[in-house]
Amino acid sequence: MMEKVNYAEIVHRCFRCGYCKFPSDYSEINCPSYAKYRFETYFSGGRMWLIRAWMNNEIEWSEHLGEIMYSCSTCRNCVEHCVFKFNEQLVDVFIAARSDMVERGQVPKKVGEFFSNLAKFGNPWGYAARRLEWVGRDYANNEFLLHAGCVATYDDRAKRSLKALLELLDAVGVDYGVFSDEICEGNEAMVMGEFGLFEQLMEQNRRRFEERGVKKVLTPDPHAFNAFKNYYGMDAVHHTQLLWNLVNNGELKVRRVKEKLTYHDPCFLGRWNGVYKEPRKLLSRIGSLYEMPRNRKDSFCCGGGSGNFYTDYLGGKDSPARIRVKEAAETAEILVTSCPVCLMMLDNAVSDEGLELEVRDISEVVLEALKS
Repeated sequence: MMEKVNYAEIVHRCFRCGYCKFPSDYSEINCPSYAKYRFETYFSGGRMWLIRAWMNNEIEWSEHLGEIMYSCSTCRNCVEHCVFKFNEQLVDVFIAARSDMVERGQVPKKVGEFFSNLAKFGNPWGYAARRLEWVGRDYANNEFLLHAGCVATYDDRAKRSLKALLELLDAVGVDYGVFSDEICEGNEAMVMGEFGLFEQLMEQNRRRFEERGVKKVLTPDPHAFNAFKNYYGMDAVHHTQLLWNLVNNGELKVRRVKEKLTYHDPCFLGRWNGVYKEPRKLLSRIGSLYEMPRNRKDSFCCGGGSGNFYTDYLGGKDSPARIRVKEAAETAEILVTSCPVCLMMLDNAVSDEGLELEVRDISEVVLEALKS
């Protein structure tokens, strides 16, 4: 797992210059929590100063302080745009400070609920059912273990995108199976600072993988992809990578769609793992791709990361998701993403804003373009 950063050596170096709030061209506020709240405590520099004050016993922990700390979606925009040498450690500082709060039992109520459900049931909502039994393809030494992730399993909108992916895999005979009793891989527990729970979930999954002989994991969830690739040390494939390979080598034959497409980069796929090319190659093969002003490393987070899809600290009328869909509506007719969390957040935001914009997972776009 990630090594815990000694943030006491870093927090005092921040001068709150504010570069971390912006994209490369400084055209917009690109920190999702600051974009919503517009208070200095909600951007990276402000959090650094709050952490320093809390660490030095100048302020006491409170529910409000906890909510400020957990409103950070760990999108890594600050990592990309901080001008100091410690930029790569910025998000790690926030994760480490959260970890200390967890160890002291000082977490907001919603965060505590998230951890409790994850520990007891293997998902944030506390559902007890075997979550992928409906797929009907139990893993048996297949090439891929398909790991759906919590949101694609339980959110109705994201579940539809999972079914589209399965239909594509079945169409070309990809050799995959699932664990009908799949449990969370723990990425959100890790970035939310519950290292003990993350280790517990990781060891539980590793034991199951070893017992069943799993060698390669396929997932539509960038959060799970991040954990499997960077912390489990597994051979992990994101569904955009596999779908591009299938289309590029002619196994999936697609036609072009007429609608204008734009693509939203999920933070845990893009800034965390550098996967920018495959989704764009895939969409450009299918239709006309129009980039939003903020894209790739400058992409604007939907606000769902680091458990915010559950805690909803970045919800409401000024939410990052609602800002993002308005930007997309000015660019194209279909907003495409490749993350169940982003899909859920952005689809809800379109409904809240009443926009004439469709939100789809990339698997749904490929399925529509599939030649009969």
